[in-house]
Amino acid sequence: MFVPPPVEAAVTVPPPQLPDPPIYREMMRTWTDRGRTVPGRHDPEWARLAAPWRGFGRFSASPAPRGGGR
Repeated sequence: MFVPPPVEAAVTVPPPQLPDPPIYREMMRTWTDRGRTVPGRHDPEWARLAAPWRGFGRFSASPAPRGGGR
């Protein structure tokens, strides 16, 4: 008869996070200084582009009548 191990024994511990090599830290610092997107950091432009669409409320209507020969 098979008896599964207790749930506590099945919990795994994630591996420790190793620091980035110096060349990558320098590259990320350079990109950040130049205003570029860096992995793992908040990107306001991406957040704006990926946000849910809010409809036409932010735009004004065209002054031309609908079907006005355009």
